[in-house]
This record gives sequence, structure tokens and C-alpha cells, in this order.
Amino acid sequence: MKLLIANKNYSSWSLRAWLALRAFDIPFEEETLLLNGEGWKEAMLERSPTGQVPVLIDGDLVIPETLAIIEYVADKFPQKHIWPADRATRARARAASAEMHAGFFRLRNSAPMNLRASHPGRVPLDYVADELDRLQKVWGDMLDRSGGPYLAGSFSGVDAMFAPVATRIRVYELPVADFASEYVEAIYALPAFQEWYGEALKEPWVVEQDEIDFIQGKTQ
Repeated sequence: MKLLIANKNYSSWSLRAWLALRAFDIPFEEETLLLNGEGWKEAMLERSPTGQVPVLIDGDLVIPETLAIIEYVADKFPQKHIWPADRATRARARAASAEMHAGFFRLRNSAPMNLRASHPGRVPLDYVADELDRLQKVWGDMLDRSGGPYLAGSFSGVDAMFAPVATRIRVYELPVADFASEYVEAIYALPAFQEWYGEALKEPWVVEQDEIDFIQGKTQ
């Protein structure tokens, strides 16, 4: 299998799919399609049916979309238990993952993933307050049920889906409860995340349109 990803510093969706494979020791190759440089959009369209990443390639099968990738590898490697074994816990994990996939737009758009950055105070809290509250409600409910340190107890697909949001809380120093801060630290402590994070810090590329100054400049 091969996973097409983008710049590790910026690509939150790539991180999700990559973690779902690496954290469970599923063998795969990775190929980076840059989010910058001459002709990068055209190059992306040549390799991805949606013009976006991640994309998983397994033989003749080409799978875009992060949740579809996670579901595919969970089906292909059932012994890895990418989703929780308990039916009710699994249902909650999938529901939370779908909510992450389809929501939290203000939080995602106003606080872009940027692992090399430190931008305390740059996100308007009144703009993201409702979504930050909802995020903590989802995390709190799941952590109370599982006992942590991850949302379903041990690391699973739902944590892969929320990992980029955890980085936003740290990078922008968003105010959250202690249990949420502890969950962020658990994500950062995950060996697979540490591998991605270390490689992101070494990347030489700067993608202007994904930097907070550019994003806020468009809305002012």
C-alpha cells in the first residue's frame, strides 16, 4: 500500500490517515505531494481523484478521504483493532469521528495546523468559543467513559481524527480544561505522532496560504 500525503507541517488530513496506519504498525509507503511550488495543484490532480490528500493506493484500488481510508484499513487488518472492540464504544468513536470530519469549521479555519509555529492569542476566542465547548464535551464524555488516556481508552481511529485539533490547542494556546490539556499531551506523547512531528519540524517548505498571517489578512 502507498499513502499520498502533503506537507507534514500543515496537512491535518494527511496526519489523520498516516497515524491510523503508523500507530498500528501497518506497512505502507508514503509519498509527499507538496502544497506549494510551481504547478502543485496540477500535480495533485494528476495523482488524486479529488485533487486533495490523503489518498491510499492498494493495488488497483484508489481511496481518497480520510475516514474511508481508516475504515478500509480497519476492515483489511481486523486484528489491529483500529476501532474499539466494544460495540457501543465503537459507535461513539465513529460518531465523534464523523462529527470531526463534518464540523468544527471555525476552529479548523481560524487556527490552521502549523506544527512549527507558536501563536498564542492569535485566534479570536469569541469566534471559536462554541466549537471549543463542543469539542471538550465530546472529549470529556468519551474520556469519562473510557478512563483515558485516549478517547476510547487505548489509541484508536477516533484519536487519529482528533489529533490535528490537539495540535491547534497547543500551538494557539487555546483555553481548555485540564482533562483536555492532558489529552493533548497524550497525543503528543504517542510514538507515531512524535515521528510525524519530528519530520514536520525538519521540513524546509513554507506554505504562505496556510500561515496565520495570510489567513487573517484575507478576512481583515
